[in-house]
Amino acid sequence: MQAIRFARPLLPALAASWRRAPISRQPFLLRTQATVADSGPAVTATNRAEATLKRFWKTVGIEEREDAFAVTLDKRPLRTPGGKPLLLPRNKRLVATLIASEWENQESLLKPHTLPMTSLVSRAIDAFVDEQTRSEVRAQLLKYLETDTICFHSNEPEVLVTLQAEHWKPLLEWVQSTYNVETSTTDSFLLAPHPEETLKKLDEVMNGFDLWQMAAMERATYTSKSFLIALALVTRRITAEQAALASHVEVNSQIERWGEVEDSHDVDYHDVRKQLGSAACLLSNL
Repeated sequence: MQAIRFARPLLPALAASWRRAPISRQPFLLRTQATVADSGPAVTATNRAEATLKRFWKTVGIEEREDAFAVTLDKRPLRTPGGKPLLLPRNKRLVATLIASEWENQESLLKPHTLPMTSLVSRAIDAFVDEQTRSEVRAQLLKYLETDTICFHSNEPEVLVTLQAEHWKPLLEWVQSTYNVETSTTDSFLLAPHPEETLKKLDEVMNGFDLWQMAAMERATYTSKSFLIALALVTRRITAEQAALASHVEVNSQIERWGEVEDSHDVDYHDVRKQLGSAACLLSNL
């Protein structure tokens, strides 16, 4: 068994950039994070973290275990909230490195909102090996298509019309031509239902996703408020930055007209890119 040990600070440039980024003020529940395996049940470490919110490990490492990578704290492998080993296939070395970096850069206090890769991988392992859960999530995500951001267009102001044409129109044309489906759009508050054939086809597309793609699709949809932006990201039609710009067309048009609201627009700017970036990184095979 070979181990890759990280001495503090791990990936200093990456760590520094993360520390400089504004932090989302949304509350987080620790039960959604990975825990450390020990001789007792998985919940033991979870309770310990919830009770103390303190860093209780000294070293972070990555170990090779058969055909997978395991991130370790004090040589003990991380586990998901469901108690499963948090193991990554060998083509997910980058993901393992990012998870290790997240835990290494926890200082005296544990900050769950700075563990986006850990929570996303845990979600993939715990939820998307179960077919019933996959089916339920697919149905839930398709509901976002009913109110998809990029299907609601405005005829004014000019800056908004320009941004819609730049970021939304290419995605609508892409999904229609790639999957041979029709999508409804509107310039009012009401959107005609998308054809049943469209919903069926897009459900079939998601049914072919692996657990990593499903986890990325779920996070990207909830973050962007758009099924179609998320689909384009997961299928690598667009980058995380392009997905962020597409999801913020209306916000960016307001910023261009009225300026940026401090501690609101700037915080949201970084949080959206953190969430979409983690989804994009999960899909990497590096």
